[in-house]
Amino acid sequence: MLRKNILYIAILVAFTLVIGTAGFIVIEQYPPFDAFYMSLITITTVGYGEVRPLSQMGRIFNSFLLLFGVSVMFFSVGVITHTVVEMRFADVLNRRRIRKMIDKMKDHYILCGFGRVGRGAAAEMKSSGVSFVVVDRNKDRVEMAMRAGMIAVLADSVRDETLVEAGIKQAKGLIAALSTDADNVFLILSAKNLNPGLKVAARVSEEGSEPKMRLAGADSVFTPYSLTGYRLAQAILRPHVFEFLDITSSSMGLRMGLEQVRISADSTTAGKSLRDLQFRRDLGVIVLAIRKEDGSMQFNPSAEAIVEGGDHLIVLGGDEDVRKLELMLSGGNG
Repeated sequence: MLRKNILYIAILVAFTLVIGTAGFIVIEQYPPFDAFYMSLITITTVGYGEVRPLSQMGRIFNSFLLLFGVSVMFFSVGVITHTVVEMRFADVLNRRRIRKMIDKMKDHYILCGFGRVGRGAAAEMKSSGVSFVVVDRNKDRVEMAMRAGMIAVLADSVRDETLVEAGIKQAKGLIAALSTDADNVFLILSAKNLNPGLKVAARVSEEGSEPKMRLAGADSVFTPYSLTGYRLAQAILRPHVFEFLDITSSSMGLRMGLEQVRISADSTTAGKSLRDLQFRRDLGVIVLAIRKEDGSMQFNPSAEAIVEGGDHLIVLGGDEDVRKLELMLSGGNG
């Protein structure tokens, strides 16, 4: 908006200067530079006086140029002032609106950094339907996130007040995807200090920084380049396995994938075996693993495996089937 108005004003001022310069050249036979200079001091009302004595016709022309030029200058100043004030006011209202939306959020996620890694994480969270806030100090990236329908805050992620504004105290998790490992370490320390129970996943550029990330409090640490290299090798060495994992991790339009589902303590399914529950027969959902509440993992569990409240099931199934399973395990519907 501001750039467009400045462009229009520049064209209008340039047009006025061209008319003035041409008029002085034709009427007073001024040299081109003198004609341009006379036009410039006329429309800006600096009061330096005439470059050369003007004839009566020249003064008449200069009077009209003065009236038109001053009007153009006042109009230009007014338009720019109005645009700037309007943008400031709109920015204040937008920040208030975002603040109110964040204040209503609970158990959401905070994504710090909207670069290539951050955008990939944001796309996955958006497709999963979870609530999250994007924080980045680059205005263009924040505008990109907002155009994509995301809640975004323009601020420095490593500042405590920024994390508080993003709802860190009521958040469920945080993704540290800033450009440098040092910034990510500092971010994790600040986030864990404000919310010790927060789950944190961090991006790391240098392998030597991984222990520091975990020491700072990161629950999961990922090296994008190593993961990319691993996937490239898998695509060549085990193409069918890679295809299967790619389908289950990205859905690829099939509306299915890998999910984790928690069994609540009051669910009627707690204390039963997988044979009794028959998830595959009734819902078409396959249980690949059971993560017990103590942190142990049972891969490819047998039909006799017992599920308890607090366990997480790692399942493969369609989106709608998984949602039905979540309702069943949340309590009372088993």
